Amino acid sequence: MKKTYRNTLLFATLAILAAAYTSCKVSIPNGATAVKPFDQDKYLGTWYEIARMDFKFEKNLKSVTATYSKNDDGSIKVDNKGYDMVKKKWKQSIGKAKFVKGNDEARLKVSFFGPFYAGYNVIEIDKDYQYALIAGNNLDYLWILSRTKQIPDGVKANYLKKAKDLGYQTNDLVWTIQD
Repeated sequence: MKKTYRNTLLFATLAILAAAYTSCKVSIPNGATAVKPFDQDKYLGTWYEIARMDFKFEKNLKSVTATYSKNDDGSIKVDNKGYDMVKKKWKQSIGKAKFVKGNDEARLKVSFFGPFYAGYNVIEIDKDYQYALIAGNNLDYLWILSRTKQIPDGVKANYLKKAKDLGYQTNDLVWTIQD
């Protein structure tokens, strides 16, 4: 009986560790490549969310922005804000991002919850750093960002094509209201 209990406890512990590892996994979708070379200083500042794959943390949000700035330790402060149209109040999440490899490749890991990180991969950006296409760990996470509240139709079409070619269900994108 004691051996069975110990085996059950060991199995449960391993299952918890495996789940924690999987939830922290930092990756990039198959076929996607992060922008390289990448200039983090040009990327810093405020971006407007144009579109996103919806998920619970951004459900019902409009006027969504992401502001990036340098922390003293070399990481990047991530300040996400949006207005919850149902609760009628502003929502803010502050986290940090770190480069997965060197800071000349736009593969980052972002955390809003302690030691848990997720992939943040800039997979397309224009030469002036005005528009960006961001992929998460997998095909469930995608963002289109702009320095202004709108994006030119040509850029939008190119980003949608690239996302679709990678396997994203672009019809599922939520187009963020920016007012």
